[in-house]
Amino acid sequence: MIKSNEKIRNIAIIAHVDHGKTTLVDALFKQSGIASKDGQDRIMDSGAIERERGITINAKNCAINWKGVKVNIIDTPGHADFGGEVERGLSMVDGVILLCDAAEGPLPQTRFVLQKALEKKLAVIVVINKIDRQDARAEEVLNEVYDLLLELGDDEALLEVPVFYANGREGICSRVLNDPDAKNLHPLLDAVIESIPAPVYDTDEPFQMLVSDLSYSDYLGRLAVGKIINGSASVNDSLVCINEKGDHIPLRVTRLQVYDGPKFAEATDVQSGDIVVLSGIEDVSIGDTICNKNHVKALPRIHVDQPTVSMLFSKNISPLAGKEGTQVTGAKIWERLKREALRNVSIAIEKADNESFIVKGRGEFQMAIIVEQMRREGFELCVGRPKIIFRTDENGRKTEPVEELLIDCPEEYSGTVMEKLAKRKALLENMNYPGNGRVKIQFSIPARGLIGYRDEFLTDTHGYGIMNSSLRGYELYKGDFPDRSSGSLICDRAGEAVAYGLWELEDRGRFFIVPGDPVYEGEVVGERNREGDLLLNPTRTKKLTNLRASGHDDAVTLTPVKKLTLEQAIGFIKDDELVEVTPSAVRICKKILDSQKRRIFENRGEIPDCLK
Repeated sequence: MIKSNEKIRNIAIIAHVDHGKTTLVDALFKQSGIASKDGQDRIMDSGAIERERGITINAKNCAINWKGVKVNIIDTPGHADFGGEVERGLSMVDGVILLCDAAEGPLPQTRFVLQKALEKKLAVIVVINKIDRQDARAEEVLNEVYDLLLELGDDEALLEVPVFYANGREGICSRVLNDPDAKNLHPLLDAVIESIPAPVYDTDEPFQMLVSDLSYSDYLGRLAVGKIINGSASVNDSLVCINEKGDHIPLRVTRLQVYDGPKFAEATDVQSGDIVVLSGIEDVSIGDTICNKNHVKALPRIHVDQPTVSMLFSKNISPLAGKEGTQVTGAKIWERLKREALRNVSIAIEKADNESFIVKGRGEFQMAIIVEQMRREGFELCVGRPKIIFRTDENGRKTEPVEELLIDCPEEYSGTVMEKLAKRKALLENMNYPGNGRVKIQFSIPARGLIGYRDEFLTDTHGYGIMNSSLRGYELYKGDFPDRSSGSLICDRAGEAVAYGLWELEDRGRFFIVPGDPVYEGEVVGERNREGDLLLNPTRTKKLTNLRASGHDDAVTLTPVKKLTLEQAIGFIKDDELVEVTPSAVRICKKILDSQKRRIFENRGEIPDCLK
């Protein structure tokens, strides 16, 4: 018999990046009685990188109580590269709150997350957020959301979804725009209870739980997080975990926990529909089913979109290896990548050889975050240029991932942007002028055309441009286009960079190093201002003589150097270069450090194995 657990609601908050999801959760915490500690904000962004960058990277669970009903909330990422986290989070909920910025409206990631929610037949509540913005256009944005609902859902009943106008930062919302009586988020919480269906379960089925997330405790070991689909469980129950291969792994529940706010709370038994944290098994993966050992029955596994980008990870090959980090061997890097693949359903890993590995994921930003996390843990490694994963269709034709790209920039820079994107095989699809001196342009562009373009875009628009993209799907190969036109400035010897040596070479291009930086043969120390690579010596010192003449002893004045960030370095490198990453530095080097060996391969016209 099918029943529903009216004491529980499971929802996910979905939106494009920076539309206010985490801020809204903060307000819900405060108004439900879970006050933030010492005025702390962004409670759900617990990671150091998340707080520094102001983005959500991992989907996180929390729970609040409202009018006797427990509401489990999942705060999902808004960046397109972390779409796997959204898909994983949606496997645990019965409805979503779709958040949309009152000025920006639906953006590419809004379409992606809403499409995933509608495919799962989840109930939707629409919240138009940030209505206090000076450029807010809430009514127009709501019409755009309706258009998107009809386009993706093809059901006019979706136009009856509850709609709220909110200011998440102030913690207020109302069904009426600019309602002077809006004082809190209570109407939204009431709508969650009324509009989001309670989780349903089959009383005839045994205990079944789908593992949707993994955590780890030094005291309890590996923790499996997921929604109980049917049945109930208690501490010390004997259960079975069914993995991807269909193997049955016995386990005994050592501890049961549920969410209370952003933290865990002990529970002796749990019921159908709740999201629980179960300990007692080490060999578990996301997508596994945990069920009763006397009634073994697997649930459908979580399926996410396939990776579109691959990147080479290897041990540090530079002469400076081992001087700045503590985890430097290929074996340590492989172990860390395996742990990452366990909890991140959107990546796949494989060995290239004993000391290098291929990581496949959704985008270069996702890869950069993994590298950044590793460097903070003391790892030294080298990573290669992101490469697009091509596929072959049923007719044997080559296909590639294509992104939907939305550009918002001042009108005076639109010509430059369109010219640059045209060279990257972008096709103009739509263009409109909101009337505030800016222009919104929609393109479809091969995913490889966006690699390394973001910094160039910010330069071309003087920092005033906004660029958003989301994967549209695979289409026929669009053809080749030229790579970076500029060459690299390559150091030809080991030593330390000297101010005089850099000053003498400033006319060759822009440098990434400053006086005193250690350098080595094969290190890329700058970008040349013309095509082709150039060997140079930044360690050159001034010859001392006893002669003095007017002008010979002028002070050395160097152009200020802005060192590359990790993302900038990954976007800058060419196929024959690597980014060397350590806990304290980001450098670029050639895959073949020895200049003589590189010249031999060039003269022979051969391609070394490391470049294939």
